[in-house]
Amino acid sequence: MSTRRLFLKSSALGMFGVGTAPAWLSRALYAADGPGAHKKILVAIFQRGAVDGLNVVVPFGEKQYYSLRPNLAIPKPDRTENSAIDLDGFFGLHPALAPLKPIYDSGHMAIVHAVGSPDPTRSHFDAQDYMESGTPGRKATSDGWLNRALRIQKDASPVRAVSLGTALPRAMRGQNEAVAIANLNDFQIRDTRGAGTFESMYESSLDQVLNGAGRETFEAVKLMQSIQKQPYAPRNGVQYPNSSLGQDLMQIARLIKSNVGLEVAFAEMRGWDTHVNEVGARPTVGQLANLLGQFGGALAAFYQDLGDRMADVSVITMSEFGRTARENGSRGTDHGHANVMFAFGGGIRGAKVYGQWPGLEQEQLYEQRDLQLTTDFRDVLGELVVRHLGNAQVASVFPGYEQPKFRGIVG
Repeated sequence: MSTRRLFLKSSALGMFGVGTAPAWLSRALYAADGPGAHKKILVAIFQRGAVDGLNVVVPFGEKQYYSLRPNLAIPKPDRTENSAIDLDGFFGLHPALAPLKPIYDSGHMAIVHAVGSPDPTRSHFDAQDYMESGTPGRKATSDGWLNRALRIQKDASPVRAVSLGTALPRAMRGQNEAVAIANLNDFQIRDTRGAGTFESMYESSLDQVLNGAGRETFEAVKLMQSIQKQPYAPRNGVQYPNSSLGQDLMQIARLIKSNVGLEVAFAEMRGWDTHVNEVGARPTVGQLANLLGQFGGALAAFYQDLGDRMADVSVITMSEFGRTARENGSRGTDHGHANVMFAFGGGIRGAKVYGQWPGLEQEQLYEQRDLQLTTDFRDVLGELVVRHLGNAQVASVFPGYEQPKFRGIVG
C-alpha cells in the first residue's frame, strides 16, 4: 500500500475525492465544435497577502484619500504615465494596470469596490481560510466554496477542477474530485515498466475505492501526456509575463483550449503584504507597482490568448482583506478591511465600478481606520456560481448565507 501511494505521489498528480472510475477519457478530448468547447468555466485568482485596494482602484475623486496618503496616493488622472487611469470620473486604475483598461472599456471587465469578508479578523491565515471556505467566522467548515460550486456529476472528468500549484488550496477541497498541478509537463511516468505493473495492481484490486482512485490517476496522467504532445503557442503571438501567475494562467488557457472538461480553475499570486516600502520615490514605482505590472500583464495576456473562448470563461480575483486607509510611517499600509475585486470575461456586465462607496472621512471608516465594507464577497462569488456556472443551490455553496444580494455583474 505504501509503495502504491508513493508511486501516485511521484506521478505529480494530487487528487482529492475518490469514487468509481468514470468512462470519461474518450469524452474528455472533445472536438473543437463539440460540447467541451461550450462548457462554462470559472477561474478564481487569489492575491495572497492582502492587496492595497485603495491604490489598485484609486478613489481619486475622494479628497480625503490624498489627505490620508500624502506619500502613497496615486496622482489624479492627467494623461501622464505616472497618474491614475480614469475609469468613470471618480475611480481610476493604478497606472501599472494599463493593460486592463481596454478590457474594461470593451464592457467585459467589472470592478467591485468596498467588498470583502464581514469577519473582522486581521489575521492572514484566518481571513484566507474564511474566504476560501466561503463561511466567514466558521472554523468547522471542511471543504471549499469552489469545490461546492461544482454540481455532482456521475461521469464528470476528473480534471474538471484544477489548481495550479503543488498543493490543493482550501477553496478546492471537498467531495468533488480536484487536482493540483505544478506544471502540465510534470504529468509523466518515467518508468513505464513499473507504471504498467502498478496499473495492473490497481485494475485487479477488489477494493472499489482503491481501484477507482488508481485508475483515474493513471488515466489523468495519460490525458495530460496527450496534451503535452501538442506544442502550445498562445494566440496571435501573445506574450505571457515570465512570472508565476503569468505561467499559471497560460497553463489554464492551454487546458481550456484542449477541451478536457475543465469547469473551475484556481491560481494565486503572493507578495501583497506591503507593510513597508509599498512605493518607491514615487507612488507609481516600487513594490506595489511591480506586483501590479505582473498581475495586469498576466490577466490581459490570458484574455487576449483565449479570444472568442472568453465567451464561456469568467475570471474573478480576490484577496483576504484590504489595507489601512492611512499610510503608516514606513511608506506602507497595515492590515485593513474592505478591498477590491475584478471580474472579467463571458457574461460580465463591465465598464462599471460596482458597489456602494462608503467614503473615507474619519466617521465613515471601519473602526476609524479602514475602508468600510458595503458588499459581501459571497454576493459576487454567488452571482458567478448561479448565473455563470448555472448552479442555483447558492445556499449549499455558501452555507449560512441564503439570501445574497446580487449586483447584476453577470448578464
